Amino acid sequence: MSALDALAQAWDVIVIGAGPAGMAAAIVTGNAGLSTLVLDENMGVGGQVWRSITTTPVLNRPVLGPDYWKGRDIVAAFAECGALHVPGATVWSVSTEREIGVSCGGVSRLLTARRIIIATGAMERPFPIPGWTLPGVMTIGGAQTVLKASGLLPTGRVVLAGCGPLLWLYADQALRAGGQFQAILDTTDTTTRAQALRHAWAFARSPYPAKGLALMARVRRKVRVVTGVTTLAADGSGKVDTVLFRRGHAGFGERMPVDTLLLHQGVVPHTNLAMAAGVEHHWDDRQLCFVPTLSDTEGETSLDGIAIAGDGAGIAGAEAAVERGRRVGHAAARALGIDLARLPDLSTSRRTLAGYERARPFLDTLYRPAHAFRIPQGDTIVCRCEEVTAQQVIDTVAIGCEGPNQMKSFLRCGMGPCQGRLCSLTVTELIAHTRAVTPAQVGTFRLRPPVKPITVAEMAELTVQSATPLNVSRN
Repeated sequence: MSALDALAQAWDVIVIGAGPAGMAAAIVTGNAGLSTLVLDENMGVGGQVWRSITTTPVLNRPVLGPDYWKGRDIVAAFAECGALHVPGATVWSVSTEREIGVSCGGVSRLLTARRIIIATGAMERPFPIPGWTLPGVMTIGGAQTVLKASGLLPTGRVVLAGCGPLLWLYADQALRAGGQFQAILDTTDTTTRAQALRHAWAFARSPYPAKGLALMARVRRKVRVVTGVTTLAADGSGKVDTVLFRRGHAGFGERMPVDTLLLHQGVVPHTNLAMAAGVEHHWDDRQLCFVPTLSDTEGETSLDGIAIAGDGAGIAGAEAAVERGRRVGHAAARALGIDLARLPDLSTSRRTLAGYERARPFLDTLYRPAHAFRIPQGDTIVCRCEEVTAQQVIDTVAIGCEGPNQMKSFLRCGMGPCQGRLCSLTVTELIAHTRAVTPAQVGTFRLRPPVKPITVAEMAELTVQSATPLNVSRN
């Protein structure tokens, strides 16, 4: 029997995502006595940042670092808050009437909530270079997931390429675990350094500089770092065996043999579910992505009763996600009539959150992905699901296609299993660049449920019914 069969149909609060923000929000609402349901695709709590924190085989704590193990305290509080956690649950729809479509164990249900908190977190930004779909090429976030969940490291000639804090964090974690890297190809745009300096004072007053600089220094002592990389490509017959790169704009191209190439150029909010629900979004030119338009610091969206917490509201990191989750949970409880005396004191929350958020302008500016790595050309694959190339997108714009939704009719971009998660930003920026307009003017894919694949059988058997919770253990 699916875990969904035992669920009540109506809830006070449904939280989508059991990462830092989702757990923090559920702790507040659960402890306030509100019936709280937490749905998450993963089989364990923690999200991406604290993935497998209750089951990881990496028991040597210095490997994953103190920031990872901080998650244990949140997990412990979550386990005691009274919220019901359903793992392996895929949410494929959220409506303006606060009705949620969810699938688990081959069964789908429609559930309702008085308040919905979307805490779907972040995903890695697409890195569309020639050869990025070859076997042996994967993202650094994917490699980190394998390390946390299984304690495994890539072997042979391994090269990391890209930019951003996660690249350096994974390199440090893997080195501590006994891994080895042939090189790091740093694609950080050298022109962004002077611009980032304008935000240096604010960054210096955040919690990140000391530990970030120490981490990078440890990695540089053990790995060759090639800076100023301006072009990058993977090559191989059936599998990647070479990475080609160029330093600067006038230098000679270089080749490096490789068995595994790990790519990363930052993370962006995971917005598909919120967009499909009809939440208003806007283009953020600093973070180079679409973010939800929120009315306040408590995550309120353009839809009544639907809030967004954590990195899904804009990238700020795990610590900020916890504070955002607490604030959103607090607001949901107040809206449902819970007395302030029964809620946690958030008097220091705004100051704590501001301390973490003030680092973002510096980091976003310094690690702004270069134009060449966001807007591909030629035969480089843009949409992996439908194998659409950059040149096909450009040619379609030339015959009158003005935006991503028209592009679906021409090329089926964004219509594969990922529903545009891996190509939407690239398609938007490529169309905008070709038309010489802004990404805001171009817009993004219009999403409709189901935003995740479900079977025809699930749809056919879908019913709305009431049931009392049984055989579903509370978290």
